Amino acid sequence: MLLIHCPYCEEERPELEFRHAGEAHVARPVEITAESDEAFEGYFFIRANPRGIAYERWRHIHGCGRFFNAVRDTVSDRFFATYKAGRKKPDAAKFAGAATGGKDKR
Repeated sequence: MLLIHCPYCEEERPELEFRHAGEAHVARPVEITAESDEAFEGYFFIRANPRGIAYERWRHIHGCGRFFNAVRDTVSDRFFATYKAGRKKPDAAKFAGAATGGKDKR
């Protein structure tokens, strides 16, 4: 079972208590009705989906119910850090040495 640290509850809990909520740090348009169709598509549908280190939003649905951000390796499913929503994202270089570097270890 994968354990995820909730930065609000300050404890590790089983992954079944959490839900993935997409990419973190997506810039929301100030005036959505003024956006072109292409810009709206980019905001609403297009995501980075990297192989390796990703910044994601998660929600602790069976705990405090709050959203938080996480740094996770999408290849190994390893969480490097979790941090409260609204905080600046950590530098990816800090985790690059510990990540799989895009190489699948299977």
